[in-house]
Amino acid sequence: MSTDGNGPHPAAPESRLWFGFVTAAVAWLALGCLDVLIAWLSCMRQQGFGAPEPHPMERVAFVALAVVLLAVGIAGGVASYRNWRMLSSQPSLLETHAVERREFMALLGVIVSVTLGMGMVWLALPPFFLDLCWRAK
Repeated sequence: MSTDGNGPHPAAPESRLWFGFVTAAVAWLALGCLDVLIAWLSCMRQQGFGAPEPHPMERVAFVALAVVLLAVGIAGGVASYRNWRMLSSQPSLLETHAVERREFMALLGVIVSVTLGMGMVWLALPPFFLDLCWRAK
């Protein structure tokens, strides 16, 4: 068991810490850009050709990619939670103090993954109920 020099806990690889910390944010940003791009392309086609409604495949593609990006964000959260379990001596996530940098990065990765995962769910819901172009206006 290797230690990071700051305590008796095993060291989590730096790449795994950064993966858990950054993955959900990148997935959330990609979903936001994808939302804007699909709405823009759909509305341009609707205005240019006088089509009454966007093609249903645009909606299906957006939802499918949203599910994939949500799964990527969840994978980052799971990696962060595993890192936190490996680094922390606290039994509960709510009682942790996260005083060391590595433990803090792991805990922050869990928090970012949960909050941005909820944001991705909320961003993916409107295409079920609203027209893509109406929402963009």
